[in-house]
Amino acid sequence: MATITDFNGDDLQAAIASGTVLVDFWAPWCGPCKSLGTMLETHVAPKAGDDVSILKVNIDENQELAAEFGIQSIPALLVFKNGEQVAEFQGVPRPNELFDALA
Repeated sequence: MATITDFNGDDLQAAIASGTVLVDFWAPWCGPCKSLGTMLETHVAPKAGDDVSILKVNIDENQELAAEFGIQSIPALLVFKNGEQVAEFQGVPRPNELFDALA
């Protein structure tokens, strides 16, 4: 099962440097973000595997990180493998699309 962590640090680059990491840029006032969060918890994390990390970045609390990664609208998901971005999703993707990107 993948771990889901609220990321409140400055060095996201270090957090995505190794392994497979799904970064969820969201905000508490965003309705689609809440739906996506539920999907990540109930469908994606349990099936993604122990080697996958899911980092949730609240853009209200981490505006600099959102700007650094070019986030213009939310929800936005970025998938990294060993520090290299391999996929990006805007809005709420289907779980199968996420599984394909995480595989």
